[in-house]
Amino acid sequence: MRWWLPVVASGLATMSAFGEDARLRLDVDARDATRKVLHARMTIPAQAGTLTLYYPKWIPGSHGPYGPVPDLTGLQFKAGKETLKWRRDAEDMYAFHVEIPESATTIEAIYDFLLAAGDESTLSDSSVTAQLLVFNWNLVLLYPKGASLRETKVVATLRLPQGWKYGTAMPVTITTADGLEFAPVSLETLVDSPVLAGAHFKSINLLPGRAASQTVELAADSDAALDIPKETTAQLSRLMVEAGELFGSYHYHDYHFLMALSDHIFHFAIEHHESSDDRFPERGWVDDDQRTLNAYLLPHELVHSWNGKYRRPAGLATPDFQQPAKTELLWMYEGLTQYLGNMLTVRSGLWTNETYRQDLALAAARLDLRAGRTWRPLADTAVGAPLNWFSRSGGRAWRRSADYYHEGHLIWLEADVLLRQRTHGKKSLDDFCRGFFGGKSGPPEVVTYTFDDVVAALNRVETYDWRGFFESRVNAIAPRAPLGGIEGGGWKLVFTDKMPDTLKTSEAVNEFTDLIYSIGLTIGKDGAVDDVLPGLPADKAGISSGMKFIAVNGRRYSSELLRAAIKEAKSSPGAIELILENSEFFKTIKLDYHEGEKYPHLERDATKPDVLSQILKPLVAVPADTKRSSGS
Repeated sequence: MRWWLPVVASGLATMSAFGEDARLRLDVDARDATRKVLHARMTIPAQAGTLTLYYPKWIPGSHGPYGPVPDLTGLQFKAGKETLKWRRDAEDMYAFHVEIPESATTIEAIYDFLLAAGDESTLSDSSVTAQLLVFNWNLVLLYPKGASLRETKVVATLRLPQGWKYGTAMPVTITTADGLEFAPVSLETLVDSPVLAGAHFKSINLLPGRAASQTVELAADSDAALDIPKETTAQLSRLMVEAGELFGSYHYHDYHFLMALSDHIFHFAIEHHESSDDRFPERGWVDDDQRTLNAYLLPHELVHSWNGKYRRPAGLATPDFQQPAKTELLWMYEGLTQYLGNMLTVRSGLWTNETYRQDLALAAARLDLRAGRTWRPLADTAVGAPLNWFSRSGGRAWRRSADYYHEGHLIWLEADVLLRQRTHGKKSLDDFCRGFFGGKSGPPEVVTYTFDDVVAALNRVETYDWRGFFESRVNAIAPRAPLGGIEGGGWKLVFTDKMPDTLKTSEAVNEFTDLIYSIGLTIGKDGAVDDVLPGLPADKAGISSGMKFIAVNGRRYSSELLRAAIKEAKSSPGAIELILENSEFFKTIKLDYHEGEKYPHLERDATKPDVLSQILKPLVAVPADTKRSSGS
């Protein structure tokens, strides 16, 4: 249950005064959000001298210094009617120095924030259309230097476009026709509590009657997009049950999936302690193909409530939003979450076993082919995460990128298989999760950990050289991907000429062509070459990122024509003739490749027990009316 109950009042003027328990006050007017602007006013205690205010730079969950300070505009500071002098710090562009007069005890900061337009990718975590808004408080927050994130209190208010409904994990104390006032919360909780609002809105209670409410709240560009299938709702309910069984407790008052559905926003998801900010295409949860592609994201963000928000690497638990985060344990923070999230996607019924295996095979094969493995250990992709996140896609196979997600998945799968093998099925990674992330259910808190803590917790489940296990897979150069979990789990990575259904769906929805596993490249919808894998046939033939396909064997390029040519070349001695454009210049390339189409799959190894299928089994018996085919 929430600690605070809404109070109906006649207007915002009746809201509580700025009190001793609320050092800061933040009033946000989002009624112009559909015009891509937010208006904010902040009340800040002050005393004579120079006051330094920070704009949040390192936002938890973003793993980088991506606070969108360039979009903070119209900045003014006032003490009563007096306009105050201020200057931006010459070295730290996120710091503002304000000159406070003798008589002032509080000041007001007045400013706007410019939202991103359409599906434009920016450093902003906020997205808006004519019908919905995803609002993050860090976009409009200024806070005093030295303020404690956990002890400094903020009272926040928010005005939304008329008629819009909202969802958030932050408790509301007053609701009026003009807006909302929230209960006093810490700076940490404020930034961790996004608001989803829209004209087309729906809320679904996944587990009615539970002490902690667990809901899906949807805002979309149409009412039709809100009509997610009943089967999907039942699977999301099972997700919450399975997660509770896996971890043995929860660390939130309530949990909210905040789901924005639009073709005009930037699509991604990010974790919060009591909610997740999930942004999908408009039909992302009513279209079967899109729902299959998107399904793993909600379990992934849910797992972060335990792994990342409750238990957090010590290097990511910074004292404020300005100190650089140390990201070296992202193979645990994100990699273990990727493993557990995908596993829960199957255990809840959102995916079949076969869908999981196809996804795992594609990721494993892609990682195994990355030439960047020969020079860059996985640990460096985690340490370098702030640099890598917005790096271009071209050159990814040689550079490596956020590999700690999928390679972390492979490593933790191997750890789970090893635990089950060594204990003859009596222990598993489930036991580690209950011990490390469990404990007593209750309100949000942060408990930090180090690599040593992870090793010790695993040894409490089963004694083994876990330090050496991770050192060899994370810190050492590894020319091959860690496939021990797949192979020890009773399966083999093989290649055939049959395209996996998940890849067909992904290509159709995301409009690209994936030929990584044969000639070694990916191609965008307009024929532009995205990435080329070093050492594979396309690279050897002279194709590079940024070129554009014009023709295949004398005919205008299409992905179907290129695939057909690759297939035909398997039984033909001649090279495939390609014409590509490179910065307005044309080049004819002979691709001497005769091995046909290649796509990765997991094939059952009958000589070993099927441990992988055991891992994917639900922990709680599935009611007969909600069962799905395992696809095994």
